[in-house]
Amino acid sequence: MAILEMENIKKSFGSGHTAVEALKGIDFKVEKGEFVSIIGPSGSGKSTFLTIAGGLQNPTSGTIKISGNDFTHLKEKKRAALRFKEIGFILQSANLIPFLTVSEQFQFVEKIEHKAKADFAKDLLESLDIYDLKDKYPKDLSGGERQRVAIGRALFNDPDLILADEPTASLDTEHAYDVVKLLVKEAHAKEKATVMVTHDQRMVEWSDRVLKMEDGQLIPQM
Repeated sequence: MAILEMENIKKSFGSGHTAVEALKGIDFKVEKGEFVSIIGPSGSGKSTFLTIAGGLQNPTSGTIKISGNDFTHLKEKKRAALRFKEIGFILQSANLIPFLTVSEQFQFVEKIEHKAKADFAKDLLESLDIYDLKDKYPKDLSGGERQRVAIGRALFNDPDLILADEPTASLDTEHAYDVVKLLVKEAHAKEKATVMVTHDQRMVEWSDRVLKMEDGQLIPQM
């Protein structure tokens, strides 16, 4: 079953003679349990593609479906609710709440979901090698530590779709490989559809499919 479907997605910035067409009629889908990597240099449109896939910005034209539901034309309140329930975002900026400790980042999600999942949080933090950081605030963490916390938080509400934008950018090589292998394991074991955008071609070794963003189009690589 396709968790994410994108049909004829176009995205332009600016207007008239200054308009830039970042995405040019992209068709894309990712199935349950599939790990897809999208490679390409900075400025090729990878991050634009990912934020449109997750409803963080709108396409100029085209249709997006999440688990068969039209996501493109939902009002923002319904779209936000669907994003929280169905999508786990891993962004370069980590997007942690600055006044909450690592543990409290997860407790905040529990409160929104009205579910107690302390054991799952502990297991997740241990698997990412950050359990010892549970009482620290984001400002006290290194860039790599913040990113691993953000990855844990994205996985915590058990979404069907994981969208990862350069999730290993601030990690050393050993932790970068560990994070990618964890994301692949989650995708396969828990049937999560996962899309990872990266410029680091070393990180795509465990992918089910690799595509390259080139001139606003996705080109299959394997």
